[in-house]
Amino acid sequence: MENHDLYHEFPEMHDAIHELKVSDTHFKKLYDEYHEVNKAVHRIESGAEITTDQVLTDYRLKRVFLKDELYAILQKHSVN
Repeated sequence: MENHDLYHEFPEMHDAIHELKVSDTHFKKLYDEYHEVNKAVHRIESGAEITTDQVLTDYRLKRVFLKDELYAILQKHSVN
């Protein structure tokens, strides 16, 4: 199983992730939501939780959407 933790997805942005988690409430909310969705995907993929393919697909799509939002914030933060 791949690790989709943000620190593994964007290792070059480790410091920015940490800084935004403590200074930006919107980023923190999205970060927390991303990790909850990521945990749900991991539970399903590992067989710890059983669900339909559609539910898994929906979780994966939500994870990608959240990751894109978080990345956009990180990019904007890096420019400043």
